Amino acid sequence: MKSSTPIRIDSELYAAATDVAPMMSRSTTQQISHWARVGRELEASSGVSTTDVARVLRGAKGYDSLNTEEQAVVRAHWAERMTALAGALRLDRKFAAEGRPYLDLDEAGNVVRHDPAPCRRAED
Repeated sequence: MKSSTPIRIDSELYAAATDVAPMMSRSTTQQISHWARVGRELEASSGVSTTDVARVLRGAKGYDSLNTEEQAVVRAHWAERMTALAGALRLDRKFAAEGRPYLDLDEAGNVVRHDPAPCRRAED
């Protein structure tokens, strides 16, 4: 039987795991554990330089200087970051509040036009 130990998780990491977990058929806890195992294996790998990957992620080194495995790690990091950032944007709320129409995709991938009611301003 596996035992668990409570730990503090950065809120950004927890939110990212919560977003990704359902797509991977995992719970948030399972997703964080998976990422921890992947990280452990990457750090132990002779084919991946975590120092070089970190330099690219900081913008201090070029992506093209990495080998194929290292580039895959960087792309995975970028994809997770973009997912988290896009989820936090909530442009639908911003556009609705401004009364601006916008296009979106539904669950089936169909384009849907949203035409929020325009905001009414109090007359001076």
